[in-house]
Parts: sequence; C-alpha cells; structure tokens
Amino acid sequence: MEKDKKLTIITTHINADYDALASMLAAQKLYPGSILVFPRFNEKNLRNFFIQSMGYLFNMADIKNINFDRIERLVLVDTRQPGRIGDLASVAEKKEVEIHIYDHHPPMPNDIKGNHEVLQLTGSTVAILTEIIKNKGIDISADEATVMSLGIYEDTGSFTYSSTTVKDFMAAAFLLSKGANLNIVSQMIAREINAQQVGLLNDLIQAALHNDINGIDIVISSIITNTYISDIAFLVQKMMNMERLDVIIAIVQMETKIYVVARSRVPEVDVGSILTLIGGGGHAYAAAATIRDKTIAQIEQQLFEILHKKVTPLRMAKNIMSSPPITINADVSCQDANNLLTRYNVNALLVTKSSKIKNRLNNLVGFISRQVIEKALFHKLGQAPVADYTTTEIAIVDPDADLSKIQEKIIENKQRILPVVDHGIIKGVITRTNLLDILVKNSINKTDQLPGKIDQYVNARTRNVVKFMRERLPERILDILETIGRVVDKTGCKAFVVGGFVRDLFLYKKNDDIDIVIEGDGIAFAKQYAKLVGGRVHYYKKFGTAIITHPDGVKIDVASARLEYYKFPAALPTVEMSSLKLDLFRRDFTINTLTIQLSPDKFGTLIDFFSGQRDIKDKTVRVLHNLSFVEDPTRVFRAIRFEQRYGFTIGRLTSNLIENAVKMDIFKRLSGRRVFSELRQILQEDDPRPAIKRLADYDLLRVIHQTIKLNQKTVELLNSVKNVLSWYDLLFIEESYMQWAVYFLVLIRRSNQHVSDEICKKLELSPELNTFFSKKRIHAESSLSLLEKNRVISNSMLYKQLSAFKTELILYMMASAREERIQKAISGYFTKLRYVKISITGKDLINIGLKPGPIFKKILQAVLDAKLNGIVKTRKEELKFISNYVS
Repeated sequence: MEKDKKLTIITTHINADYDALASMLAAQKLYPGSILVFPRFNEKNLRNFFIQSMGYLFNMADIKNINFDRIERLVLVDTRQPGRIGDLASVAEKKEVEIHIYDHHPPMPNDIKGNHEVLQLTGSTVAILTEIIKNKGIDISADEATVMSLGIYEDTGSFTYSSTTVKDFMAAAFLLSKGANLNIVSQMIAREINAQQVGLLNDLIQAALHNDINGIDIVISSIITNTYISDIAFLVQKMMNMERLDVIIAIVQMETKIYVVARSRVPEVDVGSILTLIGGGGHAYAAAATIRDKTIAQIEQQLFEILHKKVTPLRMAKNIMSSPPITINADVSCQDANNLLTRYNVNALLVTKSSKIKNRLNNLVGFISRQVIEKALFHKLGQAPVADYTTTEIAIVDPDADLSKIQEKIIENKQRILPVVDHGIIKGVITRTNLLDILVKNSINKTDQLPGKIDQYVNARTRNVVKFMRERLPERILDILETIGRVVDKTGCKAFVVGGFVRDLFLYKKNDDIDIVIEGDGIAFAKQYAKLVGGRVHYYKKFGTAIITHPDGVKIDVASARLEYYKFPAALPTVEMSSLKLDLFRRDFTINTLTIQLSPDKFGTLIDFFSGQRDIKDKTVRVLHNLSFVEDPTRVFRAIRFEQRYGFTIGRLTSNLIENAVKMDIFKRLSGRRVFSELRQILQEDDPRPAIKRLADYDLLRVIHQTIKLNQKTVELLNSVKNVLSWYDLLFIEESYMQWAVYFLVLIRRSNQHVSDEICKKLELSPELNTFFSKKRIHAESSLSLLEKNRVISNSMLYKQLSAFKTELILYMMASAREERIQKAISGYFTKLRYVKISITGKDLINIGLKPGPIFKKILQAVLDAKLNGIVKTRKEELKFISNYVS
C-alpha cells in the first residue's frame, strides 16, 4: 500500500450478514481500487465463507492496518447509522471525507448524511447495487453473481419476507443469468445448526415470555451464555418460524456484550425504530443492536418503556370490550337493578327480554343507567320494572369496529354503554368509561404503570411450558390433560388446568388434584369426557361443577368458568357464568391463579393474569383485592397454611388486611364447620407448629375460643407432640390415626368440660368428636395423672390405664407426660403390650368344670394380667395359672 495514496474505503455494519458482504463486493465493482474493511470482523460464518470459498474476490484489509488520515472517500453499504460502523464513525464526521451511501433501511433521525446517496426500500441492499451494475454494463463473474445472490436470498428469506420487492426478483434474475450457483446459495442459507446453537435456541424458547402490549403479542426472551455463539439472528428467525410468533425480541448476553435481535411480522411493531433508541438499527421487520455497559434487566426495562410508546395500539372493539355482557331482564324491579349495579360495580346495564338463548340481539330492549335507577329509587319507584325507564334507542358495533367508529357511536348517540354484536349474539360491551380511559391514555401517552395498580392485570403474561410439563408430570396425568384438550376442542369450548396443580408444578411439589375450568358448559363437557374414558360423573347443576372418576380411580374436578359474588361478608358465594379471567379473579391468592391451556392448538400455554409467577419466585402470599378477607375470612387460614407449607411470607398489604379482618371480628359470621375445616387442614400439615404460632400472632386462636392462648407451656407441648408423632410414625404400624386431633388436644388442654363442650358446639363437631375432645380427653388426663403418682407401674396397670383410649389420646398422654419414665412406659405399651392376647377362652373354663358366670371375666382378666407381667407365656402356663388361681 503506497504511503501517500488516498484511499476509498468500503464498509458496512457491525455483525455483518450476507447482504452486507454481498453489497461490499458489488460496491467494489463500482469503485475499482477500493479497499473493503469490516468495522469488526467477528461473524464466524462470513469469515469461513470468505476464507474457504470466495476470498480471492475481495480486496480486503484489516481495519488495524488502515491509516484513517489517508481516507478521502468512505462508501457505506447496508447501513448509515454511525453507531453501527465502529471506529469508522470518526471518519464519517470529517468534512474533507466524501461519503457515498447505498442502503435499503428506512431513515432514522441520526443517519449519516452522504454526498452521494442511493436509498431505496428494497428487500436487500445488494439488489440496489445490482441494478446499478446492470445499468452501467459492468461485467461480473459467476462467483461474484453467486455471492451477490446469497445476499438477496438471505435478506428476503428466499423471497418470502413481506419486505421483498420487484427489484429483488429482477436483481436475482439478472444474477442468475450471469451464472449464479443456486446450489451454493442453498447450502449457505440452509446451514446446519451445531450443538451450541441448538442449546442456545432451546434456551431462547424456554425463556420466552409473551407480553400483550397495546393488543400485540410481543415475545421477549432473555438469556445469558458465557461463550460467544454465532448466528444469533438466524436462530431468532428460526425460533420465530417454529413458534409462529408475530414479534420477538431476543436479548442475549455473551461474555461482556449484550446482543439484541428483533423480528416483526406485523406493521404495528417497527423493530427498526425501536432498536434505534437503544443504539441499534434495522428495518421495520428486522433489527439488531450490540450493547455494552448495561445489564439485561436495564435493557429489558428500557425496551418495555419504548414498546409502550412505539407499538401502534390495536384498538378494535373485540380487544377493548368487557365480556361477558352483564344483562338484566326487562321485568326486573329498579331496586333489584340497583343491587346488580352495585354488585358488579358498573354504571349501566343492558336490558333484555327473557329467552332460552342468552344474549341474542333480537332480545335486546335497550339500556338503563345508574343515574336513572337512582332517580327512580328517589321517587319511591323501586318496585317498578326497569322496562318502564329503559332507553330503547341503542346503537351497536361489530367486533372489528375501530376506535373512531366506537367513539362516533358512543358520543353521537350519547350512549353510556355500547353492545358489541357478532352474528346476532351480544359478545360484550364497551362503556363510556372504557372509551374515556383509552382516549386519555392516548393523549398523554401513558406508559409507566406503578406496581399494584389494576392496569398491570389487564393483560396476561403467557409462555409455552409443554417441555416443562413433560419433564415434571407422570405420563398418566399428561395423557389425561391431552385427552381433555381433544374432547373440549370438539365442543367449541376452552379448557384450562388451574389452581394448586399448576402452582405445585412450578414449586416442584407433587399434586395429583386436577382442577379443570371450562369456558363454557362444564357439565356438558364432563358427561362427554366420562363417556369417552368409561368413567363416572357426578355433577352439581346449581354450581356448574362436576367430578369425573376414571376407572382406575383418578378424579378430576370440573368447573364452568364462573364469577362469584358475596351477598354479605363471610357468606357462601353466589355463582354465575363468566370468563376465565373473572373466574381466576375470585380465587384466594395470586399464586393460585396460574392456569395452563389444554386446547390442542395452545396446549401447554401458561397464562398468568395476576403475576402469580412473580409471587412464586418472590415466595410471597398475596390476595387479589382488598376485600378478599371480608368476603371470605377462611382465606386467612389458607394464607397462613400456604405461607408455612412453602416457606413463603405473607405480603405486607395482605398481612395488614388480615389484622383488619381480625379487628372487625368478621370471623363471627363464619359457620363453625368452615372454621373447623380450615383449622383441621392446618393441623394436618407435616409440621403445623409454625402455622399455629402465626395464628397466635394474628390473635386468631380466639376464633376457636377466647380462652385459647399460646403460652410457653403450650409451645413445649406442641414440640413434644411433634417428637412423639415422629417416633410413632417410624413404628410403621398399619393403623391410621388423626394427627390433627393430637395437636388440637394440646390447644384445648386447659379447657374444662363445659368450655370443651362450648368449643365443640361452636365448631359444629359431631357428637362422637365432642365426647372425644371433652369427656375422654379429661378421662385420659386423669389416667396420666394416676400413672405419674405411682412410682412403680406394672405392665398390667399400664395396660388397664391406656387400653380404653384411642391412639390419638394415648399419643397426647405420651407427649404430655412430665417424666421420661412415663413416656418410656407408654412407648412400651405401643411396642410390647397393646396387642397382647391370651389364648384361653370361656370354653376352656367350661372344659375344666367351671360354671359360666361373673367369675369368668375375673379369671380371664387375671390370666391377661399375668401374661402382661411376664408370669405366663404359653397356653400350657395359662391353664396351669387358672388351676392355681381357682384352687
């Protein structure tokens, strides 16, 4: 290279693709004697292709060997962004350097301005340069045509991308006429994926999170890898095709850099303009950025802010309507209509005529507003039918109506509520408040939502968890879930597995309790499914629920998606048909709102409306709304149970709401049976002691009785019970017992018979349990006291004091014993004495000449005592003992 010769440098963007490489070669034909320079030469496939195949075609130099002061002309191809040409950006800033630009990207605010520019929105930059070469009559070789074709085929997705233009086809045709080898092009485009790339692609798929942003499903996948892996853009495109995604943004940290690759199929998401704001660039449909000195979390946050601003909202009626519509019959009274408005917290209702087919347009009478209802009540017209005051002139829209049409209908007709109608069926409604919210958000471009606001729940986070399910679930359970999906698909409904089953799946806990929610008629589905699998079905029409029992005993609980409302605090819920989201909103805690779709086309799609995944990750128990404990106080007990079972923490707001519910004494409205059911479930946990302590912390033990307190002695006894039960379980005795009852005996141990009876009555216990916790407990405590008073305890005495009691009472006595010798004695009863039997019977006594009578009982008891005390062991010794005893 001559020292003083001025240079023409041709360059392209960092992380060059085949279009960039091909464009550099084409530009070299237009600028003879020019030098090709990569700003950073790190694309492995390009390097291999260049070195092994076509290196002789390029007049290439390393950027380190270029003297920037000698550059008089800088030719940019496939980019004009200063941030994408590395150190050569400093050259572009020099006034004395002539800038020539050939690019097919859309304009950006900070584009480099050239002295000569050829800018066209084609599918590839090399197509632009090919046209110039053709028009100038510049000859090219077959190898050059092959390289240039490679750029066109890659950047147009082999002419399948929507950005492909006529010029791309024409350029390809010209290059083919010049001898382009399509076999080489095919081999390079359809390259094999190595093991590292397969792993990266799998990680991207597993990390994918679906985000509904302004009505568009945008997938963001963030991963970290310690080594550099080439062809990220190719892998992201492959993932987009495999998963059939509309928009994907992949954020990949490799070593010290973060690479962001974005692809879009929809016009509402221009990924080029989005990534430009983080230092990248590209087209509306494909873009990339390389970032240093930021964390993935920072980039994610920045992208979310940009997406909310830049994504064009899909504002169609079907996207913003509330569904299902809440309607009222025309003959219902104004007073009942007012109750309905309050129950659903709405300001207007659709008024319909009675019909077997719900929500038909033909049955629509009109609408009535809260304002009209309140005036009717003010004038003492509460018993008048709503039909008398219904606004009957009502406009409607179809599901695909845009925002302008919705705005026109509501404003011009002065209509408070707008029905959305599809094929004669009312699918949902849009209220004036809905419209106002959208218009306000559009006007102030609101994007930043504070945690805890209801807006964060409008859209669900979704992701595919099929692989995770296959790893975690037994084949039998998976088969059941897939069969449910196939059956429900034929009915036109949707099926979801919900609740504890999904929660425990992500907590790596076994849970075979399958709860299914059907968006539609759950009972009809249950009947159809049971018929297919040969199972039994029991259904409850009032609640829209059913239980399916398989031939092998596996049970499935089925519920129609329903909305529960409470007529007064602590009441049992009233149930109505609803959508999945409303059904989940009625549940107790966010961690129990996760659901997985089972329909074949979306099988394994996790749906998270209420940030349940976040709370599982944060190990936090949170309620869904502030009146949760007022509506159902039993949720307090469940909050404590879940907190202790999973090692979670009750959220601060949720904890405050529990304290408030205790202050309001809302539990007095609960039936004793519901309190006892929740208390028993707590005491059935593997170790209920921490939960009992939490009950005491919230002053909830007084829900059992005002005298129940957790003092140091009670804590010690609970610890003793835990030790005793652990010992007993290790005996592997094939006899079930009520663990919860032993702990409950400790809680009420200081209660006299009167108080014990009060507690049993309050908790609505059966007469048998009442006797057990009252009379028999007190009797057991007396027997324990008697044993403790005797310094020497024979086996027969021990047997006499313990044999009359159930296992639970004996374990309670063992835990309550103040002396180790008593505990050892009781343990000996379990291991040696409890099942001791004598071999002789009354028949044997008759055979030796004794007459039947009360003496028989006395003799047999004496033989048993002798055997317990080790005096006799065999039948022969028993008979000899009787002979001596009688004489």
